[in-house]
Amino acid sequence: MATYKEIYGTNVEVLGSDPSNPVEGQIWYNSTSQTLKGYALVAGSWATAGPLNTAREQLASAGIQTAALAFGGLTTVVVGNNESYNGTSWTELNDLNTARRALGGAGTNTAALGFGGFTTVNVGENESWNGTSWTELNNLNTARRNLGGAGTNTAALGFGGQTTVNVGNTEIWNGTSWTEVNDLNTVRRILGGVGATNTAALAFGGFLSTTTAAETESWNGTSWTELNDMNTARYGLAGAGTNTAALGFGGNSGAAIVANTENWNGTSWTEVNDLNIARGDLAGTGTNTAGLAFGGNPSGGVVASTEEWSGPAVQTVNITVS
Repeated sequence: MATYKEIYGTNVEVLGSDPSNPVEGQIWYNSTSQTLKGYALVAGSWATAGPLNTAREQLASAGIQTAALAFGGLTTVVVGNNESYNGTSWTELNDLNTARRALGGAGTNTAALGFGGFTTVNVGENESWNGTSWTELNNLNTARRNLGGAGTNTAALGFGGQTTVNVGNTEIWNGTSWTEVNDLNTVRRILGGVGATNTAALAFGGFLSTTTAAETESWNGTSWTELNDMNTARYGLAGAGTNTAALGFGGNSGAAIVANTENWNGTSWTEVNDLNIARGDLAGTGTNTAGLAFGGNPSGGVVASTEEWSGPAVQTVNITVS
């Protein structure tokens, strides 16, 4: 077997401290800590973070890992609760005007959009958040629940969901009104959705008329294109990221509640480290290297649990012989 010296043409460096700007694949011996170290790609993982103030499922989300918004949902009743996350803890803010569950969300924690959902009936209500309060705006054309959302509060996308039946309807929001555009190829509800704009989004998973879905579709501003399926078909899952770099996590796979997390690279899904708490009907936001998962239903009861996803990332690691 080739040695490190034969491959790289040099001996392992002996340093008194870790280098300030190592390159991926570099190996050195830290003489101070007497440790062999390297700079390598490390798999991502979930870590427990500060819980929501109000445990709930079927809630919507907006924002990034260090500045997120959680709104609406179901405790034992439908709620309009709205909370902001600062990277450490959640703070209660002004509620939605229309309390509802199973709604779509888009935007940031200071400029969000909440649309559709279910009160005691399906609703098309659409509200904009300005960092202080929610304002009623023009409704969706098709009132529905369990839909996916992507984009910003002035350029959003709402897709899929459920009226009295599953629908593939897609609508674009321009900051003033919703316009019907081309439907999803696979009609479904309780699906995952991510995207930074209303011209580039990803729809994945969900529930068909009788079975769980693994289908993935990418939106280009005009139409949806079928891409490679998820490894684990499921519904009630959450997502983070964009249509070329996403994370899908949690959900229900048949009768089982799962913790599975998958990373999307624009072409295919790869299984990565699971959530610490398996749960369905949760919410998520962020990116595929810095995601956030919160709320949901592990089995028979709602939770407030929040988890932060970090990685994969290149970082300094200790090298052992084990």
